[in-house]
Order: sequence, then structure tokens, then C-alpha cells
Amino acid sequence: MSDGRTDSGGSSRWAAGTDSGRCRLNALDAVLRGASRLSVVEPEVEALGELVGTGAVCFDIGAAYGMYSLPLARLVGPAGEVHSFEPQRKPYRILTAAARLAGARNLRVTRAALGSHPGTRVLAVPTRFGIPIHGHAHVADEVIVPESVGLFRGKRSVSSETFSVDRVRRTRGLNRIDFMKIDVEGYESAVLEGAEETLEKCRPKILMEIEQRHLARYGTESEKIIGWLRDLGYRAHVRHGGKWESVERVTAWKRNYLFTPRAT
Repeated sequence: MSDGRTDSGGSSRWAAGTDSGRCRLNALDAVLRGASRLSVVEPEVEALGELVGTGAVCFDIGAAYGMYSLPLARLVGPAGEVHSFEPQRKPYRILTAAARLAGARNLRVTRAALGSHPGTRVLAVPTRFGIPIHGHAHVADEVIVPESVGLFRGKRSVSSETFSVDRVRRTRGLNRIDFMKIDVEGYESAVLEGAEETLEKCRPKILMEIEQRHLARYGTESEKIIGWLRDLGYRAHVRHGGKWESVERVTAWKRNYLFTPRAT
């Protein structure tokens, strides 16, 4: 078992430290920002520049193919760091290759899941006509309420090392975390539980996907997440009409929620 400092599941690191690397990274980021205007990419990607700046330290939890990781690497620059976590082998490999192509050496990609405590988790990867649907993969061995089959007629199982945010922060010697993006298909409560020390000490902004249909499989509710973060001094916002608007609850018309710490 690794401790998160080095990752037996796989870890690759690249830094946007050369002019050619920055040009490639800027080009990839421009494609993603353009796609966001066509609703191909989440609109929150285009707004990342309002949330992070040069030198920031970011965590991308459930990084998939890098829709957030690559723009973050451009925004934080050579002085910043992006720590991306993706437990599935194919998305991990694609993101690693994209980081290499972009010259994004400030982007560290780790093949692992994050949760409440270290260990090994089993992921269920739904399939359709035998093709894995990576975007709907979720931790299977902590499911309380199984979902109906729905559109997915099969699934594959994948084992993944799991760490907690707090442990990774300590073992990698990070004095701060400024921003966290979390997209883990209903496993958000476990990730937040494993980040409690970090939230109290570092007060990062959090951009998190919250959907009740996914939370239900783990027996939790969106109101509990909102309430827990509110008790820690966080406010919730959604992106609407090109700006962030405060909200009090999760609604069916939005998936992504920004949580910002109240000034102390």
C-alpha cells in the first residue's frame, strides 16, 4: 500500500515550464473553453479563471480525461500545482498523455480514488453494448441502495487504491490547497469526510457535482452535504447567466455547485 507520496497505482507529473509547453497547454485550454460555449463542456470550466490564479494549489478529484485539470494547469502556471486523481485505467492514461502533450509539468496525475480513509475500493463501471461508460463509474463496495438497471445492461469491476485528501496533503507536504473540484458520482460525502482537516485549515474553494440520484446509492441526501458545509462556514453558489448566484439548496436543474468559505 502506498501512502499517497508515491503511488503504486501510477503517478505522472509534468510542468508547464517552457514556452512551447505553455503554448500547447494554452491551445488545449482554448479548445475546451470554446467547447464550453457549445455546451459540449461544462460552463463552469470557462469560469475557472474567476476561482484560481497563478501559484494556486488545486485538487481535481475524479479527473476523468482532464476537462478541469488541463485548464487549471494553465491558470496556476509554473508556480502552481494541480493534483489530479482518476481511478480508472483508460481515463488515467489519456489524461497522462494529454498532460505530456501539453507540457503541463505542474500537473500530477495519480491513478487512485479519494475517500474517507485509505484502502482499496472496487469500482463498478457500467457498460452499454459492451462499451464501458467511464463517466458513470462509481465506488461499488459501499453502495447501500442498488440502482435499477436503467440504460446500462452490464458492468465491469475495477479495483483502485484509495487515499484521503488529508493524508495526501500531509504526505506530499502541501501547506495549502486553494481549490478542489469533486466529481465522484455520489461518493462526495466520503471525500469530504476524508478532507475535514484540510477544509478547516486550508479553506479551499470547492466545485462539486451533486445529484440526488447518485447520492441515494450511498444512503445520503444533498441537504446533508449542504448543511455540513454550511456548518463549516461555506456558502453555496451556482453558475447562471455568466455569473455565480447564491443558493440555499440543490435543485434538479443544476449539477455543479461552488462552495466558498465565509470571511473570518
